Amino acid sequence: MAQKKRPQKGGDNQSKPRRGTDGRARAAQGRGARPAAQQRTAQPSRAQQAAAPQRRDTHASEGNYIEGRRAAFEALRTGFPIKRALIAQGVENEPAIRDLLAGLGEAGVGVKSVPRTQLDTISSHGAHQGIVLEVGKFPYADLSDIIAAAPADAPALVVVLDHVTDAGNFGAIVRSAEVVGATGVVIPNKRSAEVTVATYKTSTGAVMHLPIAQVPNITRALEDLKSAGFWVGGATEHAEDVCWDAPFEGRVALVMGSEGDGISRLVLDTCDFTTKLPQRGETESLNVAQAATALCFEWMRRNRDALA
Repeated sequence: MAQKKRPQKGGDNQSKPRRGTDGRARAAQGRGARPAAQQRTAQPSRAQQAAAPQRRDTHASEGNYIEGRRAAFEALRTGFPIKRALIAQGVENEPAIRDLLAGLGEAGVGVKSVPRTQLDTISSHGAHQGIVLEVGKFPYADLSDIIAAAPADAPALVVVLDHVTDAGNFGAIVRSAEVVGATGVVIPNKRSAEVTVATYKTSTGAVMHLPIAQVPNITRALEDLKSAGFWVGGATEHAEDVCWDAPFEGRVALVMGSEGDGISRLVLDTCDFTTKLPQRGETESLNVAQAATALCFEWMRRNRDALA
């Protein structure tokens, strides 16, 4: 699709994005750099380090484990490939674990009973609930697969994360995107949260239902989405207009920025419009996961008739 030029006003703040019969106008805004918050943390003494329990997240960082009962049920329900299951000693007779063991048996998955401390070592947040599934590396999708999955004659949403680094935020965003029926999520392959044991947990298994693509360049991915008929909207607190006035109808690629710096300048320059959440209180802003959830549901609300 040929890229349309958007009329602009002079100065840093430009006109409000509107839809006309010939397309949408691009809306940009002042992009004052906001320095990331710097925090100083006290370093523990050697004695404290020796006394503290040691956590080894080597496997978790590779994304080879799924922890928690609900995530384990989702893995079984969706047929996600499981190598084996590790359960904490002493939980075998709990009803939820018995149900999981029955499902694992039907799927032909081997089960090993291990000390709870072993699961604590694997767990990202210590919330394994007595079960951890060992799985293969997460099967990321290609961007072309996500584009192909978007219906040509119906609204579609792709959530693009510009270097969101917190695994909890990443998992929560994937969960919200899946709940509203998004087509997929796009993340960079460097300096970004990936699908790990923490993501399985925080997304409550949503990563197993929604294609996630890793790309080398977010700006190029947005250009590919534009060529496929998506309008790119960037969420930034510096936007002039709130989401109620944003052109969210149809095929939209929603860009969410990193926790500290927001959307990078090159990515922001690629956006067709920018938007923010309305606010009446005194709190500075919502975090990226909360904001993404609100914007995903605003997209679904605006397209509810077509989606129905």
